Amino acid sequence: MAKAFASQGDMEEKKISFTEVGEGLYAFTAEGDPNTGVIIGDDSVMIVEAQATPRLARKVIECVRSVTDKPISHLVLTHYHAVRVLGASAYGAREIIMSDTTRAQVAERGQEDWDSEFGRFPRLFQGHEEIPGLTWPTTTFSDQMTVYLGNRRVDIMHLGRAHTAGDAVIWVPDQEVMFTGDIVEYHSACYCGDGHFGDWPETLANIAAFEPRAIAPGRGDALLGEKMVTEALENTADFVRSTFKPVERVVARGGTLKEAWDAVREACDPKFADYAIYEHCLPFNVARAYDEARGIDTPRVWTAERDREMWDALQG
Repeated sequence: MAKAFASQGDMEEKKISFTEVGEGLYAFTAEGDPNTGVIIGDDSVMIVEAQATPRLARKVIECVRSVTDKPISHLVLTHYHAVRVLGASAYGAREIIMSDTTRAQVAERGQEDWDSEFGRFPRLFQGHEEIPGLTWPTTTFSDQMTVYLGNRRVDIMHLGRAHTAGDAVIWVPDQEVMFTGDIVEYHSACYCGDGHFGDWPETLANIAAFEPRAIAPGRGDALLGEKMVTEALENTADFVRSTFKPVERVVARGGTLKEAWDAVREACDPKFADYAIYEHCLPFNVARAYDEARGIDTPRVWTAERDREMWDALQG
């Protein structure tokens, strides 16, 4: 039987957890599905990551309403991927915040990414008929901006390229808690198909320099305490390094994409094969690593057609 492409065969519902990561701070997680963060201020609530559809966003809102009745005023989107942003309309937030680079990526490749991810994640896009269109910000920033939710300060920063060129992190200094988006994962594969392997380790180091007491990662369990935070940062760096280094060696000797695929499987399968979405991510990760190792700095746009061509080439 042919192996299912990406997550097309993953239709099993995931168990939701809603974990307090600091006073008034929560991580909505679901066994390797995209996470969402919640920051409760004096008078209102900030959401970090919208989910793929309004239907999924309402599951987040149910959890929020279990701990506060304050209105949702802000939505921060750490990057442009469809599974993170297309549920935005459900929150009714007056402010939608992205980095300048992320907004440019929505304009450049947002529709193509939506079409591509729709084919990869059929379960996450159940209820897609409610999506009103691409999600655009009301506010953007270059390097850093600060939002005050009453007296609660929230710093939104770009600390370097990693998962995408425009990645944002959200730092809540009164609790020393960070929401990292997909720069950091926990027992979940990193999706690197639009990433920057060469920059990713430094960006992780920039996160570590804040010495967070807790992290809400992009996927996987909330990270509570120094030991768990350090483990996740080191493990994410190892995943990125273990993917890119074998491809660099293949490219240096003039090898093919299929040879790069085999080399990455040899290096990564023993360590990461049981991670969430590992098989989903692997072909995209190898294709991007192969491009970057050949000097292509800007990730090529993924389309539904390119997805299938890449998958067929690797399987063949």
